Amino acid sequence: MMPTSFRPQPKPRTAAVLALCALLVSVTLPAAPQTRIPDGPTITPNYKDADLSQIIQAVGEVTGKNFIIDPRVNAKVTMLSATPMSPAAFYEAFLAVLQVYGYVAVPAGKVIKIIPNTDARQVPANDLPDNVSSTSDEIVTQIITMKNISAAQLVPLLRPLIPQYGHLAAYPSGNMLIISDRASNVSRIARIVARMDEGGDEPIEVIALHNASAADVVRIVNSLNQGQGAEGASAAVKVVADERTNSLLLTGEKSQRLRLKALIINMDTPLATGGDTQVRYLRYADAEKIADKLKGQATASAKAQGGPPTGGAAAAGGGTPNVDASVTIWADIATNALIITAPPKIMKSLMAVIDKLDIRRAQVQVEALIVEIDVNKSSNLGVQWILYGQGNTTTPAAITNFPGSGTPGIVDLAAAALSGGVASATSAATGASAISSATIGTGATLAIGRFNSTGTNFAAIVQALRSDGSSNIISTPSLITMNNEEAEVKVTQEIPLITGSYSSSTASTNGTTSPFTTIQREEVGTILKVTPHINEGNSVQLKIEQEDSSPGAKLTNSADISTNKRSIKTTVLIEDGGIIVLGGLMSDTVTESEDRVPLLGAIPLLGNLFKNRSGSRQKKNLLVFIRPKILRDAEATENTSEAKYNEVRQNQKVLNNGHITLLPGQKQPVVPPMPPGSGLPAPSPTDTNAQGATPNAPAPSTPNPSHP
Repeated sequence: MMPTSFRPQPKPRTAAVLALCALLVSVTLPAAPQTRIPDGPTITPNYKDADLSQIIQAVGEVTGKNFIIDPRVNAKVTMLSATPMSPAAFYEAFLAVLQVYGYVAVPAGKVIKIIPNTDARQVPANDLPDNVSSTSDEIVTQIITMKNISAAQLVPLLRPLIPQYGHLAAYPSGNMLIISDRASNVSRIARIVARMDEGGDEPIEVIALHNASAADVVRIVNSLNQGQGAEGASAAVKVVADERTNSLLLTGEKSQRLRLKALIINMDTPLATGGDTQVRYLRYADAEKIADKLKGQATASAKAQGGPPTGGAAAAGGGTPNVDASVTIWADIATNALIITAPPKIMKSLMAVIDKLDIRRAQVQVEALIVEIDVNKSSNLGVQWILYGQGNTTTPAAITNFPGSGTPGIVDLAAAALSGGVASATSAATGASAISSATIGTGATLAIGRFNSTGTNFAAIVQALRSDGSSNIISTPSLITMNNEEAEVKVTQEIPLITGSYSSSTASTNGTTSPFTTIQREEVGTILKVTPHINEGNSVQLKIEQEDSSPGAKLTNSADISTNKRSIKTTVLIEDGGIIVLGGLMSDTVTESEDRVPLLGAIPLLGNLFKNRSGSRQKKNLLVFIRPKILRDAEATENTSEAKYNEVRQNQKVLNNGHITLLPGQKQPVVPPMPPGSGLPAPSPTDTNAQGATPNAPAPSTPNPSHP
């Protein structure tokens, strides 16, 4: 009997049922003539619409087990038996009844808990038993270790065989299956898994190829099996190529392996010519340049395979000897193709190298921005005096002539005024003509004085000049080059510079001389030389040589003009599409000077009549920027070209609104439109002007729809 604390007090009707059960337990049925009755008490259960709790109580009294019943356990049970049962068999029948009605008996120490199936996974059960019964309905948890196949791949296949209250999961690290279910179903799953795990226990055969290529043989075998995939032949055997040893690895069903092995042996036969010849047309690489490199690769491949070169004839198209008599590599320049004759192993190595080299290389668009801003300001203010003696003498008695007072000086002007005398109208006109023909200095010049045949003559000149100048120069050279290829763009002009001359003063035998002058032409302008290297990711390393030059002024004591040159030579690293400043010059120069007559120039206020002052400021900003853009494919290249093309076309369209000044009816020439994404200009309209111009003329007289 169960303890009072584990069961409720029976009602009168329940007591009667229990009395009947006790009577059935106490009665031992007589043995049938054909059946041996086991020793010990037996029971023949017969229940019809009995409460499940009553059956649990009867099982407890027969087996001596203690039960804890979940409040949710409630069912009307019909259980009939025609033969007597031992207590153990009666308990197994009781577990089957619980399974039918959605409940489970879970051992917990010395008691057994009766709970719904849905909670069976969350409570301890018979975990990891040494032997799982194939007939018991108790809840067990078992771990199965896979040996040949993946446990994770079995989970979706076995999931439909597990009831909803059961549990099935894979532990990939240990290649294990975890199953929690009734013992009978766990035993069934274990037998299925054991059978499936035998499929990967086939041996692996290694077939070494001597003539054929392992990769080519695998490709042919897989193509052959694709047509038989519906019959499952392709899944019966697996073939893998080991390119390092030129071998094949076979695994799978024995009969299929034998069939493929015979096929592979037939394929691994030498050619009648003892080698193989292939013509490889290159798409991007230069066949003539790559041929010499392939000869070195063929030599290395032959040494690695144990076949030292036995040098023979040289390949056509190059002077480098071939690996041996069976290997020839030469380039056909006209078709940019390589003609290679080599054994399969060396041929495969060479083709792999060509595949890596003959690729479309990325291009880089490099845009430079050269900005130069100059601001120049200067001023000059000075007074010059000259004092002549009595009479017509032209020898000055006193002069103030400062070095920064400009050209001409007061002496030049006075000499010009006195060159013809001032006594008569004719001589005055001559003097005025002489003054007007003299070079007058820049700025404002004010002169006063007295020139007479008698008395003291004097003259004074006041010169004032203020100069303001500024320049803003922007140059934007741009070029596109392939990765690791040097590119150069020049926008220059050649100016002649005199480097020497010769003039003989001694007459030759025929009475003539042969003077000559040597001239050297020098390029001035903008020169950009770039070598890009695309790094891992989106960064670009640029090796840059930038030069910007222009003609300068003629220097003192120089044979010719000077040239102004600004150049940068550097290597930088920048991200794709970024802008970096390469360098430049920022200068601010201020110059002030004052020339004066000693003593007189120091007199306050009055001393300004004996001074010459000048001041200047020169401010210069020069910066060079660079911007690379990686063009990885044809689309990026076409988009960049299209953007530049359309920019030029738009500038042509807006020039004078498309009209030509003073030529009514004439239009500005405009390049034809470019279809988006084509990368090539569209054909221009076939218009014919009134003057008989041919189609595609630059300035058609008839309206062009592409013009504004």
